[in-house]
Amino acid sequence: MPLRPVAAALLAVAALAVPTAAPVPATADTSPSVTGSPAVATSTATAVLAVAAADPVSGTFQQVTGFGPNPGNLAMYTYTPAALPVGAPLVVALHGCLQNATDYYRDSGWTTLADRYGFAVVFPQTGSANNSLSCFSWFDTGKDARGVGEAESVVEMVAKAEALYGSDARRVFATGLSAGGGMTADLLADYPDVFAGGAVDSGLPAHCATTQGAASGCQNNDQGLTPAQWGDKVRAAYPGYTGPWPRVAIWQGSADTVVRPVNATELRDQWTDVQGVDRRPTSTRSLPGGTSQELYADASGRPAVALFTVSGMGHGLAVHPGSGPDQCGATGAYFLDTICSGYYTAQFWGLDGGTGPTSPGLPAPVGLTATPAGASSITLGWQAVNGAASYRVYRDGTQVGTPGGPSFTDTGLTAGTTYGYTVAAVDATGAVGARSATVTATTSGSAPQCFTASNYDQVLAGRATRSGGLTYALGSGQSMGLWNTFVTHTLRQTGPGYFVLADGLC
Repeated sequence: MPLRPVAAALLAVAALAVPTAAPVPATADTSPSVTGSPAVATSTATAVLAVAAADPVSGTFQQVTGFGPNPGNLAMYTYTPAALPVGAPLVVALHGCLQNATDYYRDSGWTTLADRYGFAVVFPQTGSANNSLSCFSWFDTGKDARGVGEAESVVEMVAKAEALYGSDARRVFATGLSAGGGMTADLLADYPDVFAGGAVDSGLPAHCATTQGAASGCQNNDQGLTPAQWGDKVRAAYPGYTGPWPRVAIWQGSADTVVRPVNATELRDQWTDVQGVDRRPTSTRSLPGGTSQELYADASGRPAVALFTVSGMGHGLAVHPGSGPDQCGATGAYFLDTICSGYYTAQFWGLDGGTGPTSPGLPAPVGLTATPAGASSITLGWQAVNGAASYRVYRDGTQVGTPGGPSFTDTGLTAGTTYGYTVAAVDATGAVGARSATVTATTSGSAPQCFTASNYDQVLAGRATRSGGLTYALGSGQSMGLWNTFVTHTLRQTGPGYFVLADGLC
């Protein structure tokens, strides 16, 4: 049975609630002071100082008051390493629901990285006066848009930090968890002239929802938008802006049931469209903690978008406590010991002193050809790459073969269908190199059928399945929304028992 509107609205907020990770008191008083900034109780200030004294980092964690206009009623906390040089980068780190700045300071790992690489961190803090669960309001157009509410308050904090610490205005970055991740995406869309890059951790696409009631749908369901439509949400946030756009890292656990993995796909579609880069990754590699990294590079080869998927991880921020160079953070509720996401995000942004990741391994193969071999197969060939131990063949972005030499026949295809292929070389260490240019080929025979019907009828016809009141395309598993007679989709059959969403494409 569908949730009643009130219950759905509460779920939209509660689902992104992140409990405090340890018994450090949360901000005790979030009522506005006469200046409009949230007041902080003495007990909370004492707790902040106690955490700072016990933490192994070498810098200073403190509240900054009077940072400027504060229409979002937020509090500002900062961490600055010892001997921070003028002209250093600045990172803004936003906590999740029912967390506060102290939680994120203590557990996220960003202070360790700030010490190592030399940059300041701003920790914005919201409270129960703004939202009953202390969530950043990523779904409220009165709070998450350019020039208003919480978004404007965060930008005022950036200006204050730049004045206090001499931060480089060209190297300001934003990152956030869950609701903080949703607000991060909004900030990148609202203020591309302020932020050079961002990282959305277990979060949502920019401006996915415009009301609290719509938030739950964003968290749980594919919104059915094209990449261009997602990109338009970003472009509409600051009309007339012509770039450059922020570089965006996306972190997602494959087992997240609070913010479903489809949000990572939508974030990728959104920001590759904004950046004008292909949605097929230019390179992939495996990282620790069961993590896969996909990079999406621009024409110069510089990655503009990165997608990190942590296999088996639920909802939370990926951390990996320890003293190793690729370790950071502390475990707790929704701080999950898998991989130090901040370490790889900092590299992607270039905070380690580099320019960000480049495509690893061997160069892209050249001379790729694709020749139809009947109604169900296509034969590929390309020039051998020196140093290649094997190759990876990708059909429409999905790996379909690992031949040892420069040829491959793709079988089991659908008649009358066009497929796009790329190939990458793999060296003896297993590093996957850059992908080739895409070539297409069309199998002979009739084109696949398309079926438009309600979700209810699609399931009855055997073209979709249902689970927990939701509908999923048979074979591809793409989410189609609620199982009822009111939601209609078009499915295209691309193989035996395999259907994909094709709204507006058939």
